[in-house]
Amino acid sequence: MSLDGSSIARVASPLKSGRSSPIPHAKLKDEDDLLKKDKGYRRYASAVERVLVQFAAVEEWADYISFLSRLLKGLQLKPTGYNEIPHKYMVAKRLSQCLNPVLPSGVHQKTLEVYAHIFSSIGKDGLSSSLNLYLPGLAPTLSFASLSVKPNILTLYESYVVRLSTAALRPALKALILALLPSLEEENSEEFEWTLRILDKLKAAVSGGAEASPASQQYFWQCLFLASITSSTRRSGALVFLIRTLPPLALPRYLESPGGPPQSPTRPASDEELRLQDAILAVASPEPGLLIRCFCAGLLDDQILIQRGFLDLLVTHLPLHSPVLQQKAISEDMRRLISAATSIVARRDMSLNRRLWSWFLGPEPATEALNAMSPTSPRSVGQLTPRQDILAVQSRYFEQNGLPALVGTIKAMIVKEPKESAERSRPLRVCLSLMDRWEIGSLVTPQIFLPALQSAWRYQKLSTTKEARAEVLKSANMFFDAVESSLIWSELAKLMAQALAYDVSNTTQSKEIMEFVLFIMNNFNVREEEMQVVHMPLVAIFTLLRLRDLVDQPSSPESIKAEVITAALQVVNKSLELIPTRVLKIEVGGEGRDTSKLPPAREKDILASIERFYTKDQGNIDGRRPVSEKEIASLLLNLSCDLLAPQLRSDVMASLTALDLTISILGLMIRKGPKVAPILDSFVSLFQNGSHGSRLRIQPAQDFARTSAKVRALETIFSFPHSASWMPTSTIRQCIPSLVNDLWPGLSPSCLKHNVEAARSLWKLQSVGRDDKLIESTLVTAMVSSTDLASEDEIKIESARRFATLWAHSQAAPSGGHSRRGSILPTRNEQVTSASATSELLMLERPLMLLIDTLEMPKSATSSFVLNWLQSLSSLLPILELLTTRLLKTPLIANAMSKAADEPAIDDDSQDSPTALFYLQRLLHIADIRTVTIWQALRNPLSSQLEAQSPSIHDLLCRVCLRVLELQMPTGEKESRLGFSIQQSALSLLELFFSGPLANTLADKELEVPLLARLTESIHQTEHPLQTSIMDVLLPALRMRMPEPGPLPLLARRERKVSREVRTPSLLVTTDEGEVQKRSSDGQALPPQLLECLLLGMKSPKCRPVLESWVLFLGKCLPLYEGGIFQILLPLVECFCNTLNDVLRDIQDLFVKIDSPPAGVSEPAAALLLNGLEQTLAAAHDYLESEEAGATPLKSPEHQQSGFFGNMVSGVFTNETTQSRSKTANKRLTVLLCFKDAIRICFRLWSWGDSGKEASLRDMSAAASFNYITLRLRNRTRRLFEHLFAVEPLECLETLIDLWHGSDSRDGSENHKVVLNLLNALENSRPKNTIPAIFDAIYSRTNPTALDPSRKSTLTSNISDTTLATFLVTYARSLEDDAMDEIWPDCSTFLKDVLANPMPHRQTLYRLLEFTAVLGGKVDNTNFGEQRKMRRELGDLFNKVLTATLTIRPMGVSLDGLSAPNNEKSSTHPTTTRSSFEVNNVSGPDDLVSILATIAPDLPKILIESDRIAHTAGNISTQVLLPTFRSKSFPSNINRRTLDLMKALSGIAEASKASKKDVTEAFNDAKFFSTSTDLIKDGWLPVLKSWVLADKERMPELLSRLTPPTAAGFLGVGAASARLEADRRTQLNLRRIATLTLACPDDAFVVYLSVILEKVVDLLSATSTSSPSTTTRAEIYMVLRALLIKVSVIHLSSFWPTTNAELFDALASAYPTESDESLTPTCIIQACKLLDTLLVLGLDDFQMQEWLFISDTTDALYRPHDLQSVALVDDLAESLDAESGGVSASSNHVLAADTGSGKRRPLLTAAVTKDVPQQQLVMGVVRPFLRQLSIQAFESTYGMQTPDLEACFEDLVRDLFDDSTLV
Repeated sequence: MSLDGSSIARVASPLKSGRSSPIPHAKLKDEDDLLKKDKGYRRYASAVERVLVQFAAVEEWADYISFLSRLLKGLQLKPTGYNEIPHKYMVAKRLSQCLNPVLPSGVHQKTLEVYAHIFSSIGKDGLSSSLNLYLPGLAPTLSFASLSVKPNILTLYESYVVRLSTAALRPALKALILALLPSLEEENSEEFEWTLRILDKLKAAVSGGAEASPASQQYFWQCLFLASITSSTRRSGALVFLIRTLPPLALPRYLESPGGPPQSPTRPASDEELRLQDAILAVASPEPGLLIRCFCAGLLDDQILIQRGFLDLLVTHLPLHSPVLQQKAISEDMRRLISAATSIVARRDMSLNRRLWSWFLGPEPATEALNAMSPTSPRSVGQLTPRQDILAVQSRYFEQNGLPALVGTIKAMIVKEPKESAERSRPLRVCLSLMDRWEIGSLVTPQIFLPALQSAWRYQKLSTTKEARAEVLKSANMFFDAVESSLIWSELAKLMAQALAYDVSNTTQSKEIMEFVLFIMNNFNVREEEMQVVHMPLVAIFTLLRLRDLVDQPSSPESIKAEVITAALQVVNKSLELIPTRVLKIEVGGEGRDTSKLPPAREKDILASIERFYTKDQGNIDGRRPVSEKEIASLLLNLSCDLLAPQLRSDVMASLTALDLTISILGLMIRKGPKVAPILDSFVSLFQNGSHGSRLRIQPAQDFARTSAKVRALETIFSFPHSASWMPTSTIRQCIPSLVNDLWPGLSPSCLKHNVEAARSLWKLQSVGRDDKLIESTLVTAMVSSTDLASEDEIKIESARRFATLWAHSQAAPSGGHSRRGSILPTRNEQVTSASATSELLMLERPLMLLIDTLEMPKSATSSFVLNWLQSLSSLLPILELLTTRLLKTPLIANAMSKAADEPAIDDDSQDSPTALFYLQRLLHIADIRTVTIWQALRNPLSSQLEAQSPSIHDLLCRVCLRVLELQMPTGEKESRLGFSIQQSALSLLELFFSGPLANTLADKELEVPLLARLTESIHQTEHPLQTSIMDVLLPALRMRMPEPGPLPLLARRERKVSREVRTPSLLVTTDEGEVQKRSSDGQALPPQLLECLLLGMKSPKCRPVLESWVLFLGKCLPLYEGGIFQILLPLVECFCNTLNDVLRDIQDLFVKIDSPPAGVSEPAAALLLNGLEQTLAAAHDYLESEEAGATPLKSPEHQQSGFFGNMVSGVFTNETTQSRSKTANKRLTVLLCFKDAIRICFRLWSWGDSGKEASLRDMSAAASFNYITLRLRNRTRRLFEHLFAVEPLECLETLIDLWHGSDSRDGSENHKVVLNLLNALENSRPKNTIPAIFDAIYSRTNPTALDPSRKSTLTSNISDTTLATFLVTYARSLEDDAMDEIWPDCSTFLKDVLANPMPHRQTLYRLLEFTAVLGGKVDNTNFGEQRKMRRELGDLFNKVLTATLTIRPMGVSLDGLSAPNNEKSSTHPTTTRSSFEVNNVSGPDDLVSILATIAPDLPKILIESDRIAHTAGNISTQVLLPTFRSKSFPSNINRRTLDLMKALSGIAEASKASKKDVTEAFNDAKFFSTSTDLIKDGWLPVLKSWVLADKERMPELLSRLTPPTAAGFLGVGAASARLEADRRTQLNLRRIATLTLACPDDAFVVYLSVILEKVVDLLSATSTSSPSTTTRAEIYMVLRALLIKVSVIHLSSFWPTTNAELFDALASAYPTESDESLTPTCIIQACKLLDTLLVLGLDDFQMQEWLFISDTTDALYRPHDLQSVALVDDLAESLDAESGGVSASSNHVLAADTGSGKRRPLLTAAVTKDVPQQQLVMGVVRPFLRQLSIQAFESTYGMQTPDLEACFEDLVRDLFDDSTLV
C-alpha cells in the first residue's frame, strides 16, 4: 500500500457549486451574514456573545455550571425559524473546554445538556455541516466520563450523530470509532450492549443501510483496524468488538473433508463458502494489509490480556489456512504477522503459547476425517495410534500452511543483524520456544539452525561489549542444547564437506566455515555422550580423509592448501580432545587391535558411507554406522601419521601452524589410543634420515622448522608413560643423533633467528632420550667434525660460537640450570642455591671441556673467542664448581689433602696425575681471565658444602695449590716432567691470585707505526686472529711512547660506575700508578694513523667477529689521548652512532618476513658498540670536568642566589664554569653535542620493539628470539642512559623532550609513551631529579640571568618554554601519587619564584596553572608530611598563579608584541599539544578556557575550603566567562570547552552562585539564539538543566515577562518601533521557555502548565496591530511543540481545544482567497511543523481530531472519485495547486520520508526550509508538504512505524536557534 502521494489524483470542488461537506474555514467568513440583518437574530446573537465573554471570569467548577446555565438560557432564546447558532466557533470551543477531565461530572452533565440542545436546535443538516466544530470536544469524553455521564454521551451519539448522512460521517468515522471504543472495555457494564448497537448503527449508516452489500462495509472495517493500530488505549475495546462481530475468514470444516477445499470449478459453492467470500470482501478488501496489521498491533501490545484475545481471534477467525493469508496477503505481510505472533513466546506464558501452537497446528481433525484417510496411509495398516494420527495431520497442516512463512520470518530477523543484543537474541529465543512442540520444531530447526548460530558467531566478532556478547551467546547455548545431536552434526558435517571440497577455490569461505565450526565446539555444549562417542570420531575421520586427498591433489595452489589445512586441523584437534579415551581403547580380543593400514578401497567406502550417513540419514544412529567402533582408533592413528609424514619429509611445508596441529593430533591419539607399535615403527624412520650432507651448514628457515617439528613430534611420542614399550633404546639412539646434527647449525650466531628455539629443542631431546650421555657425545662429535668446511680452525671457532649460544640459552632450560646475573662489583656473602654442578651441566660438560682446552693455544682464533666468551659470562661459578669438584675427586688431590705434608703422593697415584694436571690447567685458564666475575665466583663456597664454616673456592684452591707444592717429586723422567707441570700450574694459579701484570720492556722499539699499518691491512683482508694479536702488542708499544708518570689527574681519582661489559681495566675505572703518566694535553705524541685505524675497525662489518677486541683496544687507547680527546670525540661518536644505526637496521630486517634476511647479524655487536660509545663519552667528560675544576674557583657565598635557584640541589653532581669560557666552553659544547647524539641513538634502540608498529610484519616463528634480543638491547641502553643522566641530566632531558615534541608529526603518540616510560624507568631520572631539571630548562629560556650559571642550559635543543611547560604537565600526570613527597618542596619553591616575577613566564602561565592543578589532584590522593599546611600552601599557590595568569594574560588580549628576546626560538615553533594518552582533551598552551575546563572539577581537591572555592569560581566567572559572554562576538566565541567549564562549575556547590550569574548573563542575552546548534544538545542544554533545577524560579520569572497584547498607545513611527520591540522581546522569552522545556527532564514543568496555557491564550489574541503582534505566533507554536515532546499526554488535555482551534486558523490563513495577512509565512511554516509533530507523535487524544486536518483513513489512497475531502490539509493543497496552475513536477520530490529506518520522522524539517525566500515558503514548501502529508501519515501508520522523538527534538532545536526568524 506504499504509494507515492503525487500519483493520487485529487478531486477538486466544482467551481461555483458550493460544498456538501463541512466547511474547513474557521473564522474566514460566517455564512449567516444575511441572517444578521434580522433584528431578533441580532438580539439573540448579542445575548450569546455576552455569555461567552463571561467565560474569562470562570475559575471554580461552580462557575462552570453557572456559565453553562446562562449559555443554555441564552441559546434557548433562539427566534423561531432560525437553525444557526451565533458565534458557533467560540461556543464549540468553550464547550470543549468545559469537558476538561479535571472538572467534576456535574460540569460534564451540564455541558452535554447544552450539546443536546444545540444538536436538537440545528437539526440533522446543521449538525452535518458543523460536525467538525462539535465532535472534537465531545469525542474524548467517554474515556474519562463517570458512570452518570456515559448514558448522556451515548444518547447524543445514538440520537443525533449516527443518524447523519454517509457523506457527513465518512470523514469522521475513525474518530467516532475511537470515541465509542472506551465504552466496550467492560463487557458487564450497562453501556456495553448499548455501545455495540450504536456501532452497528454507525456501520450501517456508513455502509448505506442495514441491507448493504459486504463490499460497502469494507470502509468501516478498515477504519476499525486503523483505530486499533494507532490507539493503544482503545485497543482493548476494539478487541471486544472484533470478537463479537468479526466474521470467520476460513471454512470451519477444512480439515474434516478428505480432499481439502473444493477444487472442481463446476461444483456450486455452498452457503458457508458464499458467506466466507462475503466476509473476505467486507473485511479484507481492497487488500488485507490493515487487517493483518491490526492483529500485529494487538499481538505486540504490552498487555497480556490483549495479546491473548488477539491470539484467540487468530485461532478462531483467521487460521493459517484462511484464504486471506494463503491467497490475498503478500509474503511480506504474512511474515509480519508471524513475526508478531512468535514474539509472544518471549513472555514465557503457557496460556499464550498454547494458543500460538493451536494457530500453527490448526484445530484437531474430527474422527470421520481420520477414518477417511487414504488406504495407503500409515493409519490404515495399524501402524499409528489415533493420537499419532492427529499429530501427523497437524504437522502436515503446519508444513503446508505455515512453515515457509515462519522460516522466512525467522531468517529475516537473522538477516537484519541488529546491533542490540536483545534484538540479536530474539530469533534464537523464538526458535527455542518453537521447539517446545516437536511438530513445529522438527520442521523449523533444520532450516534455522545454521543461520541462527552463524548470526551469533558474527555478533561475537562485531560487538564491543562483553555483556552483549555474553547475552547473545547465552541464548545461542540454550537453543543449541535443545537441538538433537544428530541434526547438529549432520549440519556441521555438510559444512565441513563444503569447506574441504575437492575443487576448493574460495579459501576465505572455507576458513570462515572452519572458524564457525571451532566456535561451535569451543562455546557450546558438545560433550554429550552421542556427540563424543559417535559423531566426533566420524567427523574427525571424514576431515582427515578429505585433508589427505587435498594434500595429494596437485591442482590446488599451495597457499589455498595451507590455509584450509590449518583451519581443518584445528577442528580435528579439538574433536580429538573431546573424544573420551574409552572410545579409542576398545580392544579386539586379548592381543590388542589390528593397527595395520586399511586398503584405499576400504577408505573410500568409509568416506562415502560417512557422507551418506550425514546427508541422507541425517546422522540418525538407529541404523548402521559407517565405521565400526573397532576401526575408529586405527583409522585416526593411520590418518594422522599419513598426514604428518609428508609434512616432515617434503621440502615445502603447508605451514608451521598446520605442522604443530598435526603433531598435537598424533599426540592425542598416542595418549588416548591403544598400543600402536606396528604403525610407529615405520613412522619413526623419518627421524633416522637426517640431512647428513649438510648437518654442519646453516640451514634455511624451512629446514630448521621441519627439524624443530621432528623434535616436537618425537617429544610427543615419548612423553607418555607407556612409550618405552613402543620403541627400544637402540631405536632411539638411531633417531636422536641425526636430529641433534640438524639442530646444531641453528645455534650459530649468524643464525640469530632460531637460537632460542634450537637450544630448547636440544633440551627437549635430552628429556626424551634414555641415555644421559647420548646427546653429550653427539654434541662433542659435532664440535670436532670437519666435514665440508674450509679449515679445522674455522670448524672449532664456529663450534665454540654455537656452544656459547647454547650455554647462554640453557640457563632457563628444564635441566635445572640457573642464571645468576650478579652486579659488576663482587659481593662477599653471595650464596648459591642451585643444584650441584654435575646435575646442572648435564649434556654441556664434555663440550665445555673441549672449549677450555682451546685456551692452551692462545694465538688461535678459537682460543681468543673462548677467552672473550668466558669474560662475557655473568657468572663463572658453575664452571669453577665443576672443575674444582672434579679436581678434588682425583685420587692425587684427595690423598694430598688428607695426608701429611712429608708423605709422598705422586708415586702412589701416578696414573691419576694427568687428570689432576688437566683440571689444574683448566682452572688456570679460567682464573687467567682476570675479570670481576672470576673474583666474584671464587668467593663462593661449593654448592655441596654450604655449611656456615665452609671455605670459599678461592681458599680451597689456595690450599690445593699449597698441598700440591708440598708433594715430593717423582724420580722417573716422565713422572718428573708431569709433576713439574702440575706444580707449575699450581704456581701459575697462585701467581694469578697474588700478583699483577709484568712491566713491558719494549719501550724503545717504536713498533707502533708498522703495527698500525699491519693492523689496517688485516682489517681489509679480514684477518681476525691477527688483529687481536696485533692489538695486544700495539697497546704496550703506545703506552711506552708516553712521558714519565706524574701526579694522577682528577678522572683517575674518580670512581665511576660503568657497564659490566667494560671489563678491561682502564683509566675510566681504575688506573695503576705505573700506567698513569704526565702526558701532553692534546695527545700529539700519538701517531695520527691510530684514529683512522680505530674508526675503520669500529665501522667495518668485516671486524664484527672481533669487535669486542676493538672496543677493549679503544678503551685502553682513550686515556693516552688525554687533552686531545676533544679533537677525536666528534668523529668517534659519529662513527659509533652510524654503525649502531646499521646494526639496528640489520636486526630489524632479520625479524621481518622477507625471503632473504640479512646474514651475519649479531646482537652482541650492538652491545659492544654501546660499550665503546660509553667509554668514549665517559673519558671526554672526565677530562672536561678536570679542566673546568682546575680553571674556575668556586663562587663566594655572597654571589650565591637565594630562593629556588640558589638553594635547590640539581643533578647528581655540580658543574663549575670557567670565567674565561672560550676554549672550555667549546669543549663543553662538543661533549654535549655528542651526548645528544648518543641519547638519540640509544632512544632508537630502546624504542624498537616497544611500539609494536612492525608487529604485523614480524616473523612470529622467532618470537622467543625476538623478545630475547629486544630485552638485551633495552637493558644495555638503559645502563648507558643511567650514566648519561648521572653526569648531564639537564642536557639529556632536553634531548628527550625534543624527541617527545618532534614525535607529533612523525610517529604520532608512540614516542610520547616511550619517552615517558623511559624517564620513569631510569633511576637517575627519578622525579626528584627530573622535575628540577625541567624547571632549570624553563628558566634558561624565560629568565636566564636569574639562574646560577652552573645550571643554565646551553640551549642546544631547539625547544621553547611553552613546549617545556607542556611536557612538565604531561610528565606530572604520568607520575605516581607517591612521588609527591619527593617533588613537592622543589615545585612549591619554583612556583613561588615564578610568582615573585611572573612577567618572564607569561607565555607559560597557562600551563603552570594546569601544572599546579595536577599537583593538587595528586596531593589529594596522598598523605605525607604536614598535610593541612601543605594543602593550604597549595591552595594559595593555585590562587596566586590563577590571579597572575588572569592579570598578565587576560582574556582577549594578544601578547604577540610582548615576546621577550629570550623567546625568539620559541616563537618559531608550532603550539605543542598534549599527548594522545592523556585523559582530557588536547588543548594548546594558550587555551586558558580548555585548561580551566580540565581543572575546574578538581577545585574542591585543590582549594578544600568553601570560601576559597567560591572566591576562585568568582574570579573565573568575572575574568573569563563574563568577558566572553559580553564580547561583541558572542555567541560565536563560545566553544565546547567553554561550556565544559560552565558545566564543571555548575557541578560544584560552592561555585553555583557564580555559575548562576554566568548562565543568567548568557541566557538573557538577545544573541543567545544565534548559537550554533552543534553546541546546544550536549553543551548548553545540560548547563541550562543544572541552572533551572538549582533555581526553581527561572520558569515563573520567564512566564511573568510575557504580557498580554495591548493596542498601540500612539501612532506613527514610534508605534511601529514599540511593536517591533515588544515582538522581539516576546519572541525571545517564548524561545527561552521552549529551550528550558527541552533542557529539563520530562514533566519537569507540569505545575506551570496552567500558567503557560493562560499566557499562550493571551498571546493568541494578538492582532497585526497589537503589541506584541501576531508575529509571535511562530514562537507560540515552538512552545507547543516543546510541550508535546517533553510533557506526558495525560497532562495536555486542557491544551487541545486551544491548540486545535489555533492550528485550524493558522492553516486556513494560507488559503489564496484569504485577505487577512496577519500571519507571516514563518508562522504558517511553524504551524505546519506543529501539525507534523502531532502526526509523528500520534498522541491518542489527537487521534480523534486528525480527520479535521488530514484524511486519516483509507480515503488518503482509495478515495472515491465522487467524494470531496473535508480535511483542511487536503482542501488547502488543492486550493494552492489551483492557484499555481496545477501540480508542478518539481514539487513531487521536495519532501521525502525516511522509510528505511522504521521510524516516523517529521517531513518538514529545518533542512527543507533552509535558504528558501520568505515569499516562496508557502508555494515552494508548504504546498508540497500539504500534498504529501495525508499519504505519508497513512503510510507511516501502515508501516507500523514508531515515533522518532530524537528527530522531533533536533528539528525544534534548529528552529529555536535560527535567529533569522526573529524580528
